[in-house]
Amino acid sequence: MLKDIVSTHKSAFAPGASTELRAQRNLVRRVVMQNGNLVGNARSDTKGVSARVYKNGLYGFASAAELSEAAVKKALEKATYNAAFLDSHAGRGKGALPFIQSGVRPADEDMNDVPQKTYIDFLRAVDNYIQKKYPKLLSRSVVSACDSMEKLICTSDGYASHIIAPRGYVYTMLTAEGKDKAPVELYEVFGGRGTFDRSFSKPELLFDTIDRLHERLMHKAEGVHAEAGNKLCILGGILSGMLAHEAVGHTVEADLVLAGSVAQHLLNKPVASPLVSMVDFAHTALGETAPLPVYVDDEGVAAEDALLIQEGILRGYMVNREMGERLKMAPQGNARAYMFSDEPLIRMRNTTVMPGTSTLDDMISSVDDGYYLLNSGNGQADATGEFMFGITMGYEIKNGKLGRALKDTTVSGVAFDMLKTVDMVGDTVTWSSSGYCGKKQRMPVGMGGPALRCRITIGGR
Repeated sequence: MLKDIVSTHKSAFAPGASTELRAQRNLVRRVVMQNGNLVGNARSDTKGVSARVYKNGLYGFASAAELSEAAVKKALEKATYNAAFLDSHAGRGKGALPFIQSGVRPADEDMNDVPQKTYIDFLRAVDNYIQKKYPKLLSRSVVSACDSMEKLICTSDGYASHIIAPRGYVYTMLTAEGKDKAPVELYEVFGGRGTFDRSFSKPELLFDTIDRLHERLMHKAEGVHAEAGNKLCILGGILSGMLAHEAVGHTVEADLVLAGSVAQHLLNKPVASPLVSMVDFAHTALGETAPLPVYVDDEGVAAEDALLIQEGILRGYMVNREMGERLKMAPQGNARAYMFSDEPLIRMRNTTVMPGTSTLDDMISSVDDGYYLLNSGNGQADATGEFMFGITMGYEIKNGKLGRALKDTTVSGVAFDMLKTVDMVGDTVTWSSSGYCGKKQRMPVGMGGPALRCRITIGGR
């Protein structure tokens, strides 16, 4: 656990300016096993301090790749100088940021950084199971990917906090021969928040899920191409979560809104079906701890949920303190930085479409001719809300029943147009939290959603 080297420097904060001090440590652990061979084995440990000072509408920032009292002092002095220098040349005369609620949040529980052998032994047991039970596979890969961010945050106003946020995952990727002799592949991610030893106590606990993954792979090996066109589809929770993050969430981040995103002129206007609501949860979602909880952000703002869409109406943007002042919106804890050397940006936390009342069985039985799309391997969207996602697993729906599996395909559209076609929303949310959002700097995020029945453009052969 990091020693507090920031709070004693609060007396040196410049009067009339908003100041943030942050000491941070990022740990990354990764092991890759392919067909029984250890092909990747990496550990990294990055530490340092940063300071950011806001004066009259401008920020001065400085960082140092060292955890020491001297480094904190140097970063604070440099950031204060940078802010004053910028103010003297670009003087916006805006004064200090509005004050926010202050306090101290107790330190999170310290984490257990397990040795690399723990990851290797676990993956070897999983790999041995796959090799023995499914010898006809063309290839198999298992990967452990674990990381943590530990931050000590001290601000001129706001919450002081000591954050420790570990997460751990195991990726399993299987490849088989399709009926046309071409390889088909499928993968599954296991895990979530917390350290590896807590999330993965026994390899055997993954075996049933690996069996289901293999079963779907065999379906896909016999799969068919989707018929291209605008089709009635049911998007699984992983896909609706990706849509919430990529195609909607980014368009309502205030910095992108002011840069001209499609949401710039849509506040308090219909952007989706009345059945669709969307929230960026801070730390508690639907009565449970969110996948990647955020209690205090890197500006010292106590985190609250951000309501984005309410019954089809766009109700809010995600802001930081500066953007909140400009747009007359209260900051809710969306300013986050990945490394000590990064400045906080407006970022999502746990963004999801809210659940509805329909069961998945009822949704499938309501479709005469369409598709049930489960998983995505990648996706992209732009500030217009236009998106394209790769589909790695799906099924035909014929006469209200699941049919043949699909080969890899794509879906595309414009988010706010597609969301207006939603006419059924599932009653269960599926979360995903293993990836990174790549907006200028990496950031762990959670995304989720229920099944959605909608019309969407699907690719074919």
